[in-house]
Amino acid sequence: MKAIPFLLLSGFFILPGSASLAQAPQPSPQQPQRPPDGGTREVLISILIPSLPNAPFTATVNTEWIRQLPDGSAITLKNHRAIARDAAGRIFQERRALVPDDGTNKSGVSQIEISDPVAHALYICIPHERTCQLEVFSQWESAPYGAPGKAHMVQGSSSQSEDLGKQAVGGLETVGTRETTIIPAGTIGNNSPLMSKREFWFSPQLGVNLISKRQDPLSGTQNFEVSDIALGDPDTKLFEVPSGFKILDLRKPPEISSAPASSPN
Repeated sequence: MKAIPFLLLSGFFILPGSASLAQAPQPSPQQPQRPPDGGTREVLISILIPSLPNAPFTATVNTEWIRQLPDGSAITLKNHRAIARDAAGRIFQERRALVPDDGTNKSGVSQIEISDPVAHALYICIPHERTCQLEVFSQWESAPYGAPGKAHMVQGSSSQSEDLGKQAVGGLETVGTRETTIIPAGTIGNNSPLMSKREFWFSPQLGVNLISKRQDPLSGTQNFEVSDIALGDPDTKLFEVPSGFKILDLRKPPEISSAPASSPN
């Protein structure tokens, strides 16, 4: 997977659709091969960590995704992952699969990301493959964190922002905002208006939303909360490529070998 600048992709959790979870029956030799049809692929974007110098910390991001099904039942998935940033603005992030919170499923580390804004390097490491992709790291130029996300609004929709004041989260002062967005009927094929709400509590000191909540009729309820916050420089080993991992440098185009010259007849 390729990272989008500012670690957008690094916040993705991909959940295959139910159709892809079921194992397709194997066709007999007499039956023709046919491709599987249908299914969905859903993406969840987590809290974004900017490359902010002189604001080091370590913490845990707790994620909860609740989706209501048409029959009235619900699916709830969770995970907990480690994050860190040093005084130079380097970022360490774990990526873990979302699993049912029933005490029987363990969420293993599926990906490790190390971002170095000084060296303009982004390492995306896959533990089970023992490889790291090396890409160019670039800052994502966007609205300041904590600002309303109107850039992502559907054309024709309307949004209203509400100031929620201040509160302490993990010992840090945060500023709260609630956004309410309404998509009119017929805008995206919907036969009635769709209303979504997003609430986030932004820490000016860390430049991170410490709490982010989203209620959306299309994607369900998404809750993110940063906990176990420890200010100060993290262990420098977090920003080292894991020992024994093969590095695939994607910053350079692949070399194309020239065709050997044909020998005269």
